[in-house]
Amino acid sequence: MSAGTDSVIVIVPGLREHVADHWQTLLADRLTEAGRTVRTVPPLTEDGLSREARVAALDKVISETEGPVVLVAHSAGVITTVHWAQGDTTRVRGALLATPPDFGTPLPAGYPTPDVLHENGWTPVPRTPLPFPSVVAASANDPLGTAERIAALARDWGGTLVELGEVGHLNPASGHGPWPRAEELLRDLETG
Repeated sequence: MSAGTDSVIVIVPGLREHVADHWQTLLADRLTEAGRTVRTVPPLTEDGLSREARVAALDKVISETEGPVVLVAHSAGVITTVHWAQGDTTRVRGALLATPPDFGTPLPAGYPTPDVLHENGWTPVPRTPLPFPSVVAASANDPLGTAERIAALARDWGGTLVELGEVGHLNPASGHGPWPRAEELLRDLETG
């Protein structure tokens, strides 16, 4: 067993929560089938847009998990993770942060406005270095954040930027279900 494969994988979904054909759900299933311990932050039944509630939900999953943890976050789950990382992160070995949104600019129609994000505690987004290794996977044509702005977030967080090409927001709406590269990036993060 390599140095990192005893870590518990904690899946941190975005605001749209769990979708059966989302790469995070499929990754969790594959890792579980391979014998890995995987925990997923559950959907919120109240306060769905509350950053505080999402951070508390992530904290609860981690506090109920024994041993080292590797986080796998997507979209607003990335922002949840960086807010959570302002507290005690001693058990976190690393984080795969896929297609974070840019909450510093207005999002497309159908997404929360800057005022709603601010009212719910999402902004300002922490820009300090994360206290654990991270890989920030960025799309060249993500409607929720330009490649340049996401690269700046990766730099500020001290993460390794991995450019994925044109993959949209890396979700079923952009034509993505399985994302095999997630396992490769996760393996590199755990053994790096």
